[in-house]
Amino acid sequence: MAKVLGVGGIFFKTQDPKKLIDWYAQHLGVEINEHGGVQFHFKDAPKDAMTVFSPFPADTEYFDPAKNDFMINLIVDDLDGALAQVKQGGAEIVGEIEEYDYGRFGWFIDPEGNKIELWQIP
Repeated sequence: MAKVLGVGGIFFKTQDPKKLIDWYAQHLGVEINEHGGVQFHFKDAPKDAMTVFSPFPADTEYFDPAKNDFMINLIVDDLDGALAQVKQGGAEIVGEIEEYDYGRFGWFIDPEGNKIELWQIP
């Protein structure tokens, strides 16, 4: 049987794609490619990085206060620094930083209202 090997991309609609990707470049240091998106290469990820594919119940509150039916998780090298940068860029920080043996997590709402989870791997 053929099987999935990983996530090949995250694609979503936005009111102003260039403005939003420029915001991410300015406040989280992503490098925009010639197609107007970002490529994350597996070789650049931390040693224990992984991608999680996880359906949630329709009534979950985990994505709140965003109204979208999805949430994006981005791996960062410095959670505190990344949260400070997005806050400076006008993002709303939501919740408190949570720490587990598999990493630290923080959340923000981007300029388009998407809830983004940041993950710093130990």
